[in-house]
Amino acid sequence: MRFLDQMALFAPLDALAVALTFLAWAGLGWLIESDRLSRPSVTILMQEYRRDWMREMITRQPRIFDASILSSLRQGTNFLASASMIALGGLLALIGNSERLLGVAEDLTLGGQPTLVVEIKLMATGIFLLYAFLKFVWSNRLFGYCAVLMAAVPNDPDDPRALPRAMQAAEVNIRAALNFNRGLRSLYFSLGSLTWLLGPLPLILGALAVSWMIWSRDFASHSRLILLAPPSKG
Repeated sequence: MRFLDQMALFAPLDALAVALTFLAWAGLGWLIESDRLSRPSVTILMQEYRRDWMREMITRQPRIFDASILSSLRQGTNFLASASMIALGGLLALIGNSERLLGVAEDLTLGGQPTLVVEIKLMATGIFLLYAFLKFVWSNRLFGYCAVLMAAVPNDPDDPRALPRAMQAAEVNIRAALNFNRGLRSLYFSLGSLTWLLGPLPLILGALAVSWMIWSRDFASHSRLILLAPPSKG
């Protein structure tokens, strides 16, 4: 009964705020990754650049430059996977330490909320962090597959196997980038979900702010205009 009494402290607005947050997260992912929109996202535009990269790699000798780029991409996934794991571990440790959790609640002027309520609100952040960690790990693995495929591209540009294998590497590279971006979006929403500690209305505002930030960077950023611009002939 105590559990049910504490769960009754969540208002219908809490459920609406949580649903809106997860719908915004999933909906943005679909919009950004859709290649059927008349206004493609930066993520979709970058896919063709990745294919062009692999086509150019065929004729580049030596291919140290390509290996360096891929290495930097893997370092980025390693760093963010580690950061997500550390953040997730800290969050789980906080949830498991009721005394420290109550201290955090008091610091945030949430002393009137039961520990279980605060724990559930932090678990929403944990879900986003866990998803981000898994996506970063898988992205790192896919970049590793891409490295092997790139190494399997024959050195002779005229070899009939060169272009098909380069295109295989490009598609795996694209999949790795998609998973990396999914992890990034989850990190953004994990930060936004922390506003639930302040109440459902702050969570709604946090979800809207994060959604606008992600949308603007993929659909209304200056970098997108640069990607759309034709290459200079000068």
